[in-house]
Amino acid sequence: MTDIEILLQKVKKIHFIGIGGSGMCPIAEILHSKGYELSGSDNNESDILTRIRNLGIKVMMGQKAENIEGAEMIIYSAAIMEDNPELIAALNSDIPTFKRSEILGAITNMYKDCICVCGTHGKTTVTSMLTQILVASKRDPSAVIGGKLPLTNSYGLAGKSEHMVCEACEFKDTFLDLFPNTAVILNIDADHLDYFGTLENIIKSFNKFSFKATDAIIYNGDDENTLKAIEGIDGKERISFGFSNTNNYYADNVKAEGAFYSFDVCKNGLLLGHVKLSIPGKHNVINALSAIVAAIHSGVTIDECIFGIEGFRGAGRRFEILGKYAGITVADDYAHHPTELEVTLDSAMKMGYKKVWAVFQPFTYSRTKNHFDDFVKVLQIPDRCVMSEIMGSREINTYGIYTSQLAEKIPDSVWFNTFEEIADYIVENAESGDLVITLGCGDIYKAAKMIINILKTKID
Repeated sequence: MTDIEILLQKVKKIHFIGIGGSGMCPIAEILHSKGYELSGSDNNESDILTRIRNLGIKVMMGQKAENIEGAEMIIYSAAIMEDNPELIAALNSDIPTFKRSEILGAITNMYKDCICVCGTHGKTTVTSMLTQILVASKRDPSAVIGGKLPLTNSYGLAGKSEHMVCEACEFKDTFLDLFPNTAVILNIDADHLDYFGTLENIIKSFNKFSFKATDAIIYNGDDENTLKAIEGIDGKERISFGFSNTNNYYADNVKAEGAFYSFDVCKNGLLLGHVKLSIPGKHNVINALSAIVAAIHSGVTIDECIFGIEGFRGAGRRFEILGKYAGITVADDYAHHPTELEVTLDSAMKMGYKKVWAVFQPFTYSRTKNHFDDFVKVLQIPDRCVMSEIMGSREINTYGIYTSQLAEKIPDSVWFNTFEEIADYIVENAESGDLVITLGCGDIYKAAKMIINILKTKID
């Protein structure tokens, strides 16, 4: 039992610094449901804060040292900067203070059936799919998801059963704070190299995470890096999935109708059932299959799995259709790595739109530099590519990399410094029948909202 787990048995009052974050909200909901007295602070009003307040949780606007008074434990979001006055006060106090990943780890250890979903690509989609299956089959799960699940209009759930679904992020090894009963490994790719340095180090981290699973590892048997990550893992059930029939579970009879796919779920040569997806892209065949395998392992029937998965319409910011205005469809997607961009844009190009406009915000200088040639390649897939300047986030541009360098290599592409300029350009040039999809894990979704607002004025 970890220090934080011991403390959770003793404390009653917990304070959250940054409670309005999408990753903090579901944790707060789960702890609230278990009887803890919570409070929190944030700098900006949001729908999440409204949801938190409706639970009866006290929220203070602005982050000040005095906000921590009365707390017996303090949790802070990874988004909180080191010079935040509330965080400084917490770390200088005698109150035990922990990172979000540490409290999430303690929560995962509270459940007998905790399924942690990890992988470079697809985590949020699969976590959402699996949660939807468990909800639809009335398993009453708890969940912590990296995106909003339309079914519940939330980033997580506080259920009453022993089932928990948790998105496990590898960034800075935070998933090593978790305690999975079952680990689902979707794929392993070169990403977050500013932290890991090499692909080999990423594989080593996934290997450490695999060892933490107490009951089973459900893994992509078609992915070479995943196979390397589970080498030497024994003493627990190993279940593979993929397109190849050498896997324990595999997708067979895969058929496309435009960008939407159907497939048979097979296990060791036996047909279990047929699935027709309601979200685009062949990559979602594997995402759906992995969710089905995890659900079956938790005791859900194949018919319940199919019912849940066929009703899944996507997670927030995962090819999320925001609406159609003046004949132009506007969508938003979290894709920020070349592999993700490729599958998303390939899917978009198969959906029958007159033209596809990709509006991309590169995220971090290191990723843009390390994958420069791949970005150039995949951003030529759409009919037109519009880009913003790189969002550096936590980094300083010591790499000498700029969006203008991408634009020089991508034919007919353009880039702008502001979202307002992007929105104006799109509205002036996109036509009825086109798809405009904003792409990136930063705040490019704001450009989508600006585009919609301008298009609405054209309609009016």
